[in-house]
Amino acid sequence: MKKVKIFFSALAVIAALQSCKDKDNLEEVVATPEPQKEAAAPALGNPDDVKAEAGPFQMLKLPYAYDALAPNIDAKTMELHYSKHYKKYTDELNKAIKGTPLEKKTIEEILATLDLENKAVRNNGGGYYNHGLFWEVMAPNAGGEPKGALAEAIKKDFGSFEAFKTQFTEAATKQFGSGWAWLVVDKTGKLVVGSTANQDNPLMPNQSVSGKPVLALDVWEHAYYLNYQNKRPDYITAFYNVVNWDTVSKKYEAAIAK
Repeated sequence: MKKVKIFFSALAVIAALQSCKDKDNLEEVVATPEPQKEAAAPALGNPDDVKAEAGPFQMLKLPYAYDALAPNIDAKTMELHYSKHYKKYTDELNKAIKGTPLEKKTIEEILATLDLENKAVRNNGGGYYNHGLFWEVMAPNAGGEPKGALAEAIKKDFGSFEAFKTQFTEAATKQFGSGWAWLVVDKTGKLVVGSTANQDNPLMPNQSVSGKPVLALDVWEHAYYLNYQNKRPDYITAFYNVVNWDTVSKKYEAAIAK
């Protein structure tokens, strides 16, 4: 029995030695972490799928995709701006005029004869008109400088295109809080720059700038905060890269023809 114990003890020693030897020959294996996958960007909707509720005023069809103006105006901002804010103004305008004589008027007629104490029509009618113009005067692969009659008028009324940009930028930058910057044709046919608060615009009575708008820039925070945060001047600079001067020129020519 003693010999059997000695035999198994010897086997245990040999096994232990072999195990140590095998460990000495092993290479250290380091687990490689799997690469982190970037979160997929949320899918954008289709602006053509966004419809206002029933009423005399319907949303202007957005003439480009939500991401078409990037990086100057990012896709998510455009989607929220168009499908949420603009739709809300349109729906609320229709509710505000329902059952009134305003249902049969154009938006320009409503704003020109507006009772400024009618806050529902003032805010939502302004929001409807202002945003419609804003969508129109932007385009992908745009920017640069205007040509033709508009270019000549800007030179005549401001001295140069750069002088116009300086005034327009100042109007947009110095508009305190929410509002808009405008280029309008006044009643004498002259181009004038100015700004309005909230959703007011130059078609409404008693504004600091009055006339037919041909260019508009939204400086409400919802128009730029996702991308630019508090850097409104950067947003204003980027806006010039997407101005559709062909459309602005057509609006100018239509304004002076009347």
